[in-house]
Amino acid sequence: MKLNDASESDINRLMSWFPDERSVDIWGGPNFRYPLTPTTFQEDTHWRDMDSYILVGRQGGMLAFGQMYERHGRINLARLVVAPDQRGQGLGTRLVDLLMDSGRETFPLEEFSLYVYHDNYAAKACYARAGFEEHEFPVGDDLPDNCIYMTRPV
Repeated sequence: MKLNDASESDINRLMSWFPDERSVDIWGGPNFRYPLTPTTFQEDTHWRDMDSYILVGRQGGMLAFGQMYERHGRINLARLVVAPDQRGQGLGTRLVDLLMDSGRETFPLEEFSLYVYHDNYAAKACYARAGFEEHEFPVGDDLPDNCIYMTRPV
């Protein structure tokens, strides 16, 4: 497995991983529009403004997706998702590890961060295995009450 830059040709496959509005909300947050279209998807993921990556398997298929950018002086991991038919195999942990490796090279910062819904138990467990711990929201973040902020040192 390896981490590659995502391309616009990955968008339709990625959109197919979200069958309903709730799955889009859990993944993309409260401001992500549904139903999905390629145009709104690109706009809502900030496709051209953020580093976007795919986890690729041995046969070249897209197994997972994630983004990374600087936020509040930390390397923020965002919109992490594993293909529905690949879940439960440790690919989320592999994605997080590879994104952190890339983030260390890309950003000269001291911490990683991410946001996750409180009831997204599988994601929270994955992030905890990677060393993330709950942390107070940065000043000025206006997020839903059911969202938590997690950080870990680089």
